[in-house]
Amino acid sequence: MVSLETPICDFGAPAIEFELPGIDGKHWTLEDCRGEKGLLVMFICNHCPYVKAIRERIVRDTRELREMGINSVAIMSNDSTQYEEDSFENMGKIAREYDFPFPYLLDESQQVAKAYGAVCTPDFFGYNHDLQLQYRGRLDASRKESASADARRDLFEAMAEVARSGRGPREQIPSMGCSIKWIEEGE
Repeated sequence: MVSLETPICDFGAPAIEFELPGIDGKHWTLEDCRGEKGLLVMFICNHCPYVKAIRERIVRDTRELREMGINSVAIMSNDSTQYEEDSFENMGKIAREYDFPFPYLLDESQQVAKAYGAVCTPDFFGYNHDLQLQYRGRLDASRKESASADARRDLFEAMAEVARSGRGPREQIPSMGCSIKWIEEGE
């Protein structure tokens, strides 16, 4: 398992169009997912200890952000042949178990992750109402274990600011997580 940090935010970069199958049986597009004041695109998976440490916090924060007009979507791009825990069937189980308040989509070809420049799980891309990138940082101080309950909510605070002003904070701490499990060439 390789741990990686996300690159710094490329402010203003446009959100990338996609159409991906969700665990709900629907195909979702960028337009389907966007909220009135923005969109949080999350690259996550089921097996990663960094994601497991923050699942409840992701659910809490995305519920609160939805009330502010920021919708969220989670995309799983790992090669699930390497990690059965990341299979489409198991994506549905995890989404139901944690009551995900957002679409959970499968990027089987990995083209969406590549287009976004996603590098790890979790990798967060926070967009404003014009779908311009404003946040590319961490959820909070959690790593493979959850941070303390009173830890600063970096992502939530940043996206709340995006909802209010359309702009994210200039100072952002990168997210850290497991590398995306890319399909090996020739498979």
